Amino acid sequence: MDHQLLETIDEQKCLAFLAQMVKHKSYSATPGETKLAKFMVAQMMSIGLDAKLHKVDTDRYQALGTLKGTGGGASLLFNGHLDTNPATEGWTVDPWGGLVDDKFIYGIGVSNMKAGDAAYFCAVKALLDAGIKLRGDVILTYVVGELQGGIGTVKAIEDGVRADYFINSEPTDLQALTMHSGAFVFAIELTGITRHMSNRNEAVDAIVAACELVPTINAISFSGALNKEHESVNRANIGVIRGALSPEFHDWRAPQVADFVRLLGSARYAPSQSEASVLEDLRSTLDGLEARFPGLKTKVFKHQAEEKPSMLPFEVSRESRIVKTLNKSYKLVRGESQPTGPIPPACFFGTDAAHFQHRLGMEGIVCGPGGRYNTMPDERVDIPDYLDMIKIYMLAILEICEVV
Repeated sequence: MDHQLLETIDEQKCLAFLAQMVKHKSYSATPGETKLAKFMVAQMMSIGLDAKLHKVDTDRYQALGTLKGTGGGASLLFNGHLDTNPATEGWTVDPWGGLVDDKFIYGIGVSNMKAGDAAYFCAVKALLDAGIKLRGDVILTYVVGELQGGIGTVKAIEDGVRADYFINSEPTDLQALTMHSGAFVFAIELTGITRHMSNRNEAVDAIVAACELVPTINAISFSGALNKEHESVNRANIGVIRGALSPEFHDWRAPQVADFVRLLGSARYAPSQSEASVLEDLRSTLDGLEARFPGLKTKVFKHQAEEKPSMLPFEVSRESRIVKTLNKSYKLVRGESQPTGPIPPACFFGTDAAHFQHRLGMEGIVCGPGGRYNTMPDERVDIPDYLDMIKIYMLAILEICEVV
């Protein structure tokens, strides 16, 4: 039955639906988000779901829909975001054209993550078109503000959205991501001692100290990891450096040894670690730097807007029902075992999966189409991956929610 059901998918209509989503310019924190949310509500209502706009903030809305089951089955929630990064230089196709060729579908946000969004809509539509009735509810969430720490998903949770299991459809190239890092931004300030370059032997050069510090931090592993898998999702990166004279960054005095540098970095840590333990490790690294540069003073602290939720780490057991279900569905569709675990680079992403786990205790998995061409010029998704994801989601719905 399953294989016959999968053959009923209208592949061209599924591609056309994704292309329609791509054509909506839904940059994060712009009116385009709400416009796309209204489109998704209309589409969900058109196939019989109970759908609505959900207010996140003033003039900022997202889309929620529910396919009610008859009762007796587990409920399954799909989660994806509508907001995208802006298009960069270097595109050779229209970022909002929804171009489909013989291999790919292109567009800004198609990988991150409109292909995932469209896949679970098309999965539900295909089941309804085939006359399938389910015992458990299927809940579709199309949130905004994921790029601001997941504020849309947090608001949905606060307003009562929940289920027995969830699938977050962030791009993993169809791999089953069972763990990803927590993430936060940190700031480091180095204060040296300035002198004119003619007398720099008496100075403590903050820029030289920073140049030594950056590769050390970029290669760091944090303490307290439960095991090698947890350690494998550790990473830090310095992305911003500014140095000159004083914290006011007087940059007109090049002959003077710089006495102040501010660095901004991002840390990725495992579920067995914490922001506090990461900051302690960074503090220890700076203590070593101070020892090598006598007279240098250093600070490290979290650098993040208070209103922005933290991106927490996520982990689910490989033995969880939802993981086993995705593994089984993948094998039925592709005839091979699904790669499963904390797989890079996706294990270094932050996703809204962590909010469902930490705030509700829900079991879920991160698994979606796209990834290898993520957030780059000519962003695109392999057509077979997108279509296979629809089929895998269909099978997962049947397994979790159960057919009447």
